[in-house]
Amino acid sequence: MKIARSVLTLVLVSVCASASAQTMGFGADIPGATDPPEVARFASSLIIGYRATAFEEAVIPTGPWNESAGDWKDTVKISGRRTRLVYLAPRNASSGEIIDHYRQALAAQGYQRLYQCSGFDACGNKVEQFYIDESNDKKLTDSHLLKSAFSASSVQEPRIYSARRASAEGDSHVFVFAAYQDNFADSEAGERVAIFVEQVRSERTQERLDVPDAAEMSSALAQTGRVALYAIQFDSDATSLRPQSRPQLEALARMLNEQPELKVYIVGHTDNQGALQDNLDLSRRRAEAVVLSLIQNYGILGERLTPQGVGGLSPLATNTTQDGRALNRRVEIVVQ
Repeated sequence: MKIARSVLTLVLVSVCASASAQTMGFGADIPGATDPPEVARFASSLIIGYRATAFEEAVIPTGPWNESAGDWKDTVKISGRRTRLVYLAPRNASSGEIIDHYRQALAAQGYQRLYQCSGFDACGNKVEQFYIDESNDKKLTDSHLLKSAFSASSVQEPRIYSARRASAEGDSHVFVFAAYQDNFADSEAGERVAIFVEQVRSERTQERLDVPDAAEMSSALAQTGRVALYAIQFDSDATSLRPQSRPQLEALARMLNEQPELKVYIVGHTDNQGALQDNLDLSRRRAEAVVLSLIQNYGILGERLTPQGVGGLSPLATNTTQDGRALNRRVEIVVQ
């Protein structure tokens, strides 16, 4: 999947050209660079590349690299504050012990594993292309040193670890790639393990979590033929209903039970982040998840419920702000 980036604020700290990096001697992090929150680095590794953006969309791999497609077989698409780093590990460190460090460090912070692999057979042949090919939106291009990280044909012992931590404040996703590599721009940066780390932290909006009761929904349907529900919530880029959706589902089921002749469309809506076809599919599958819950958990007849998905084609507000996108992500109940 190739992504169009949406950047509101950009903080860029770039490493200088290769000659300057030689002078620096990789004895310290580049100025202004810091580890991502909750993601402790491997001991004695140094940051040679750093980029942080206040809001951006990215994919986190949850499956191996597909060489023929030039993309990951499975991913999670998320948006939020995005940080990308390239570290140089000590020369005696292996990719295995580095990944093990990140696995333990992230688990200690409450992260749950999404995907882990070791070697080309498991991670995918030429998996380093995720970084080498700029169209994959991972590569740091601020210098020849960073462009040459994981130089083609030099990568050995690749390993991946990706994880997610959910909280009331929002979700955090982390992707770590570690591999022995050469760096054709600077021999001091080569013949050792390099580490690519990406973190995306999304803040959960709380402003639209009011739960209309059965009477309020009935009134809205009678007046306008539709009602927008924001307290039916899903995991990021997924169709699984969050536990906090239960009060709204219960109220919706109560309204349907009180009006046994009522038939409705359950319509999923998204913001405009990502590809249109992906959002159309996601919104439809989310609507289907609501229908399934109403049938299985509340005994509503399926013939009364028709799921539909319109993606971001019917916005209520601008998609250029976080508040606007939150208003556009909703489930609507529409009278048939």
